[in-house]
Amino acid sequence: MRDPSWLRSSPRSPSTEVDAMVEMARSWRDADPDPTTRAELDGILARGDMDAIRDRFDGTLAFGTAGIRAELGAGPLRMNRLVVGRFAAGIAEFLSLSDPQGALGGVVIGYDGRTNSDIFASDLARVLSRAGVGVSMLPRAAPTPVLSFAVRYLHMGYGLMVTASHNPRDDNGIKVYVADGGQILPPVDREIASFIAGIDPLDLPAGWAEGPTGCRIAGDVIDAYVDALLSLASRSPLASQSPLASQSPLASQSPLASQSPLASQSPITVVYTALHGVGYELVQTVLERAGWPPVVPVIEQVRPDPMFPTTPVPNPEEPGVLGLARKTAEDCNADLVLANDPDADRLAVMVPGPGGWQTLSGDELGVLIGDAVLADLVSGRWPGHESGSAPIVATTVVSASLLRRMAEAAGVRCVTTLTGFKWIVRAAGPGTHLAYGYEEALGYALYPDMVADKDGISAALLVVGLANAAARSGRSLRDRLDELALLHGLHVTRQRAIHAGGPGELTRLSLALDRIRQDPPDQLSGRRVTVTDMRQADPGVVDLAGGYAERHPGQPHAPTDILIWHLENVARVVFRPSGTEPKVKVYAEVVRSIQDPHDVAGERAQAMEDVEQLIATAASRLELDSLPGPGTPSSRGSGG
Repeated sequence: MRDPSWLRSSPRSPSTEVDAMVEMARSWRDADPDPTTRAELDGILARGDMDAIRDRFDGTLAFGTAGIRAELGAGPLRMNRLVVGRFAAGIAEFLSLSDPQGALGGVVIGYDGRTNSDIFASDLARVLSRAGVGVSMLPRAAPTPVLSFAVRYLHMGYGLMVTASHNPRDDNGIKVYVADGGQILPPVDREIASFIAGIDPLDLPAGWAEGPTGCRIAGDVIDAYVDALLSLASRSPLASQSPLASQSPLASQSPLASQSPLASQSPITVVYTALHGVGYELVQTVLERAGWPPVVPVIEQVRPDPMFPTTPVPNPEEPGVLGLARKTAEDCNADLVLANDPDADRLAVMVPGPGGWQTLSGDELGVLIGDAVLADLVSGRWPGHESGSAPIVATTVVSASLLRRMAEAAGVRCVTTLTGFKWIVRAAGPGTHLAYGYEEALGYALYPDMVADKDGISAALLVVGLANAAARSGRSLRDRLDELALLHGLHVTRQRAIHAGGPGELTRLSLALDRIRQDPPDQLSGRRVTVTDMRQADPGVVDLAGGYAERHPGQPHAPTDILIWHLENVARVVFRPSGTEPKVKVYAEVVRSIQDPHDVAGERAQAMEDVEQLIATAASRLELDSLPGPGTPSSRGSGG
C-alpha cells in the first residue's frame, strides 16, 4: 500500500491573527471544490464579516464521541468537502502507519439522506482508494445500523458512516466504526484525530475531488441485513409468546387484567414515520417479510428529504416533532406509532391512552423490550443462549435502574456502563455474552452480535410483536408498564439540558459543576444526599440497585466527569456535562413502591410531579446567573 504521507504540507505563518484568518478564508475559497461553500465565502469576504470568518476559521473541528459532526458550511469549523477530504487523508495515513492490518481489511462506507451525504461518501472513497485502501460502499442511502452490520458481514477493518443522526437539518458528520462493528474507542480515536490534525486541507493532491471513487459497491449488504435480522427474530417467537400474552402468570394476578377491554383478534394498525430519513423502505420490508400488514406511513415524512420541511430538528424526543404522526394515527384509528430518527438507529413509540396519544420515554420502551428479552432468556429462546456463556444485559449510568431490578429477579447479570453504545455493546466480558443493551436516548441493541450499535429497525420489529400480543389479550404496553411497577417499584425518569449561551460559556458550566462538587446539599426533597463523583479513581456505586460503571463484569470504567446525588433509596440526580458544548445534562429518577395496586395511574402521576420538582431543584443548584461571564442561561429538553 502506498504511503500517503504525500498528503502533508508545511505550515503557513501569516503576520497577524486577523490577517491569518482572512488569508485562510481566501485560500480555502480557492481550494474548495464546492461552488456553494465557495459562494458563501465570497459573500463573507465581500462584506468583511470578521465574526463570520472567526466562526468558521478560529480552530478546527474536534474529533468527538465517534467522529466529527457540525453545521454544513465553509471553513475548518464546518462540515464541507475540504474537511471531509482532510478527514479521509488522516484516516488513510493512520491506516498506513499505525494499523496496516486494518487497511488490509478495508473500509466500508455508508451514508444517509442528508445534504451532501452522498457527495461526502464519494470524497471519502476517492481519497482512501487513491491512498491504496480497499474501499466498499453501500449501494444507496441506508440506515446507520446497516453500516454497522456491513463492517462485520464484509470482514472490514473499519466503517465510515456519513450522518448527523437526529441533529438539526443543517448538520452533517462522519462516524467511525471498527472491525467488531462498534463505534471507535479510546485511545484509537485520539490517535486518528492526531493524524487528521496533521493534514493540511488546502494541500490535498490535485484532482482529489474528481473522477471515479475506486470503490466496490456492496450490493448484497442490505438484503443480507434483512435476512440476518429475520433469522434472529424467528428464533424468539415474541409475537406469540411474549410476556404480554394472556398466558403470562402475572396477567391473572394483576388488577389491571380485569379492567382490559375486549381482546383484539386482528393485527394492530401501525403508523410509521421516517422523519424525512432513510428508514421507511427497510422497516416496511422487514415487517412485511415477518408477516405483518403494511404500515400506514406519515406521507409528508416518509421519503428522505435533506430539508426536513416539517421538522427542522428531526429528533423524536423533542416536543412537537411527532405531531404529524399523531394526527395520522388519529385519522386512521391506529393502535401504535413507530418513529425512527433520520438514520434509523433510534426508535420512538407512541401509544393511545386515556388522555390521548402518549410518547413512551426511552426508559419506558427500554424496560418493555428488556422485559421481553429477559423472558426469552429465562426460557432459553433468546439467540445466543446456546453459546454456553452467561447472558448479560446492559444499560447506562443515566438510564433508569429498573432494568437492573428486573434482571436480578430473572437471575440475569445487568452491567451499568458509561453513556454511549460504544460502551454498551462491549459490556460482555470473559465467559459472558451481551443479550441486550439500551440507553434512555431512544437507543436499543437487540442483537449485538449482528449490529454492534443501536438499531431502530430491529427494535421496531420487536415492538410491533409486543403491541400485537398485548392487543390480542385485551391489554396494552401501558398495562405491562404498570405491572412491572407493581412487581419492581415505580421508576420515573426525566432529563433536562441546561445551556449557558455560546461556545465561550464552557468555563462557566465547569465552575458551576465544581461548586456543587465542593458543596453538595445535605438534603433534597427531605431526603439525605450522598454523592458519587465518578471523576475519582474508584467510581463507586452508580445506581439505586447497586453495581458499578463497568466496561464488563468486574471491570470498572476509568474516571469520568459524572456527578451523582443519591437520595437514600428513593431517588437520584445525575449531572453529565458535555465535552464540546456549553451545556450540562441533568437526569433525575424517582422510585416508589405502589401503595394502591388499583390506582397505578394516580401513583404514577404523583411520581411524575416528584421527579419534575427534583430535576428543577437540582438544575437550580447550578446557579449559573451568579457566575461571572456573558450569556443568559436557558434550559430545554434535549435528545442527546
